[in-house]
Amino acid sequence: MAGFGEPGVTVVDAAGMTVGVVAARWHGDLTDHMTDRAVAAAEACGARAVVARVAGSVELPVVAQALARRCDVVVALGVVVRGATAHFDYVCRSVTDGLTRVALDEGKPVAHGVLTVDTIEQARDRAGLPGSAEDKGWAATVAALDAALAVRGIASNGHRVGFAG
Repeated sequence: MAGFGEPGVTVVDAAGMTVGVVAARWHGDLTDHMTDRAVAAAEACGARAVVARVAGSVELPVVAQALARRCDVVVALGVVVRGATAHFDYVCRSVTDGLTRVALDEGKPVAHGVLTVDTIEQARDRAGLPGSAEDKGWAATVAALDAALAVRGIASNGHRVGFAG
């Protein structure tokens, strides 16, 4: 956790949008809470949430792709804790590459709400529990909806975006 630079967007007007939430069951005490926070964020933004669960984080991309075909945005949630082997690196790379591919292939925002941490305490501090420094379920959902609104705006009005030349 960097602890700085967060944009501070807490809700957006995403009325009528559908958020697909896919969450791993591994570390279920944390992912259950993160899922609840993602659903609450979707509702606070006026969107409807559809939830799917998978065994672990490696399975997130394929279900994220199925959700992206039905929903306006997808939020992928999981917890990967570093162990004593290279498995952590392989899982993190697989999940990140897979979710990025889904977003680009489907043309839909896919939020990477997978906590990749060294300790379970770091995960708890990011899971949106009472006293947590971060709330990744909420933040990932709002970020995905915000991106979908930006894409819609570009597609609908053709305004220039970015820096003026």
